[in-house]
Amino acid sequence: MNWREMFVPQASLLEVVARGSIMYVLLFLALRYLMKRHAGQVGIADILVIVLISEAAQNALVGDAKSITEAAVLVGTILFWSYAVNWLSYRVPLLRSLGGGSPVPLIQDGRLVERNLARELLTEDEVMSHLRQHGVERLAQVKRACLESDGNISVVRQDESDTAPPGRTRSSA
Repeated sequence: MNWREMFVPQASLLEVVARGSIMYVLLFLALRYLMKRHAGQVGIADILVIVLISEAAQNALVGDAKSITEAAVLVGTILFWSYAVNWLSYRVPLLRSLGGGSPVPLIQDGRLVERNLARELLTEDEVMSHLRQHGVERLAQVKRACLESDGNISVVRQDESDTAPPGRTRSSA
């Protein structure tokens, strides 16, 4: 074991602090202003971008023969492609299907769609757990529940179809 290599820095500590600070600020600004997402809406593409950015920034952080400028350009390239793919899939309907599929029905009129549960590898207990999170205790209360392309389960209750849309009231005749 080489104790000297483990504890004696190869670069100056001031350089390490400067590299870490500069990369932190660059990544913070990039993620804060270029990847605007609400909490809970992180998708597979977002995770991929974050992993790629961390790999690209690693060399600039430790100074492994890479300049901060090279790492910043690489991170910028990854962010550019992330934005370009999002922009294209928003503008070109044909590309939208590449980002995710259509909703998969799990419950229809109070009954489990067993074939879809098996295809998605979901148990009845897992579906019931999601229903309880939506305030539903029994399958009979559910008109429709779908596994959305982002992995969330959406639930439409039986009684929701009978209510008026928000902002409108029913007329009493």
